[in-house]
Amino acid sequence: MKKIISSLWIFLAVPALACTTFFINRNGQLIFGRNYDWIAGQGMVNTNLRGLAKTSFRTEDGKSISWVSKYGSLTFNQYGKEFPTGGMNEKGLVVELMWLDGTQYPAADQRASVNTLQWVQYQLDNHSTVAEVIQSDSKLRITSIDVPLHYLVADAGGDVASIEFLNGKMVVHRGKDLPIAVLTNETYTSSWNAIKDLKTATAISNARFDGNNSQARFAKACSMVKQFQEEDLSVPVVDYSFKILNSVAQGNYTKWSIVYDLAAKKIYFKTNQYPQIKSVEFSAFDWNCSASPKAFDMNQALLPGSINKNFVPYTADFNRRIFEATALASRSEVNIRKEEIEEGLAYAEKISCKK
Repeated sequence: MKKIISSLWIFLAVPALACTTFFINRNGQLIFGRNYDWIAGQGMVNTNLRGLAKTSFRTEDGKSISWVSKYGSLTFNQYGKEFPTGGMNEKGLVVELMWLDGTQYPAADQRASVNTLQWVQYQLDNHSTVAEVIQSDSKLRITSIDVPLHYLVADAGGDVASIEFLNGKMVVHRGKDLPIAVLTNETYTSSWNAIKDLKTATAISNARFDGNNSQARFAKACSMVKQFQEEDLSVPVVDYSFKILNSVAQGNYTKWSIVYDLAAKKIYFKTNQYPQIKSVEFSAFDWNCSASPKAFDMNQALLPGSINKNFVPYTADFNRRIFEATALASRSEVNIRKEEIEEGLAYAEKISCKK
């Protein structure tokens, strides 16, 4: 086991903690799937309103950046509001993260810096397309010593890209450089090279990788995405997407499975603790800054289906309960100090509508 510490955010890397993402684009169906594999399953879904004035959370090097959120978003959070592991905004942009050993973020330069989780919220607040996310690298960089991550991003126009940070530079796979939009826990190049000569979905699915769990999950997800995009399957795409996620799940470590419908602006998810599939729609919320933000505890014994009406007003106490429960659940493996929790909780309460 290897403990990884970076300021407020503390992560643990073990072989079973291994996320998977994919994107399906067929006949106007734009579906993004994600398994969140981790040691703690607590979480909340947050509404993040447009018109909020923000200044980035402190980093160890580099200057801060300020902005006013252009778009509302729904995000999945464990480590406090404003620091999501992923989400989608009202324009249909989805950003999700995964572990990637070998990541090397840019060295300090003239650009402003944010941490690995706030990078996700910044993109959802400010951008509607994959192209804009990529272009943001000219003014914003990630600062982290020990949290190696890469990202899969997609938009409602059907564009999708993997974003990695290797040798201090952003590395993007997109278009013809992203033949099948799947990402696990190795670089896209190394994962794709392992299967690129396999011509059929069956050959990809049957490939063996000598215990390499990341490449095996990559191959399995690629084979199923390829099959759906090339064959006339009658199964609904959302159901098929959960089938993909189930096929690459990591037992108890798969805490959440999420399916984003970018065209319909609708999100489906289930948790390890409560596997009934729930859904939430952007149209159910007021995204104006004058509205009250909402939150939903992901682990509730509710019937499957819409949870639009089950969101409650967001409060600092709600944020604290999820964050502290996550820290407690992780305590045997990682140590998040009380002062670090308090610092993250206080940050969210300083954000308000632009005056």
